Amino acid sequence: QVQLVESGGGLVQAGGSLRLSCAASTRTFSNYAMGWFRQAPGKEREFVAAISASNTYYADSVKGRFTMSRDNAKNTVYLQMNSLKPEDTAVYYCAAGGRGSYQLRTGGPDYWGKGTLVTVSP
Repeated sequence: QVQLVESGGGLVQAGGSLRLSCAASTRTFSNYAMGWFRQAPGKEREFVAAISASNTYYADSVKGRFTMSRDNAKNTVYLQMNSLKPEDTAVYYCAAGGRGSYQLRTGGPDYWGKGTLVTVSP
């Protein structure tokens, strides 16, 4: 069982930046593909970004604005969000997958965090 704890959400004006963090409780963190998903009010959860050992993937809606990274020594992944827009408002969930980044992005992660709220005001 892997526990994921997100932090860093909050209220920011459009055009601003936030950095989300996700700490994972596992000794084999480097073996997991990690991802970020988000769910806006009244909408389904959607993929935002994922990172494997050597590659990073982004949804078209965030490409060029968001950057995902990982620090295996700290069992932590980050999501740097720049040029935020009101449509980025959502609960952001950290996710972990033990079957690779493709499975995480398409079939669903194995583990989820509880989420952190990001609100972008106009």
